[in-house]
Amino acid sequence: MTKSAPGEGSDYNAEIIKEFRASQGRVGGPWAGTTLILIHHIGARSGVERVMPLGCSSQGDGRFVIVASSGGSPIHPDWYYNLKANPRITVEVGAQTFTVLADELAGAARAELWPKLVAESPSAGEFQTMTTRQIPVFMLIRQDRPAQELI
Repeated sequence: MTKSAPGEGSDYNAEIIKEFRASQGRVGGPWAGTTLILIHHIGARSGVERVMPLGCSSQGDGRFVIVASSGGSPIHPDWYYNLKANPRITVEVGAQTFTVLADELAGAARAELWPKLVAESPSAGEFQTMTTRQIPVFMLIRQDRPAQELI
C-alpha cells in the first residue's frame, strides 16, 4: 500500500494538475497545444505516491513516450528513479485514468525514436545539448484496456 504525498508537489505543478483535471487534459499558457500526461509515480525510497505533469508523445495502440530531460539538468529527475524502481504506474490522459508499464528505451529503439521526438518537441533536443548525460526515454505501455477495445 502506498502513502500519498501531501499536496501535488510544487505550486506550479499543482496549478497545472488542477487545470488538467478541470479541462479533461487541456491546459493553457506555455503548455497550450502540448499533449500532457499525469504520471502517478511511487517513491523508490519513501513509498509515497506523487503526481507529475509531463509532456508526452502518443504512439498509438495505448503507448505514450515521456522523456526525463529535467530541463537539460546534469542529473535525472527524481521521477526517473521512481519509474525504474516501480515501473507499473497509473497515468491520467485527457479524462481517462489507467495503468501503464514504464519501459526505458535503450540502443536502437531509443536511437530510432529520438529524432522523431525532437522533431515533435524541439525543446527535447535543446535540453540534450545542455547536458552530457543521455536523456532517458520511456515508453509507457497501457496494461488495462476498455472492454470495447478488446473486441
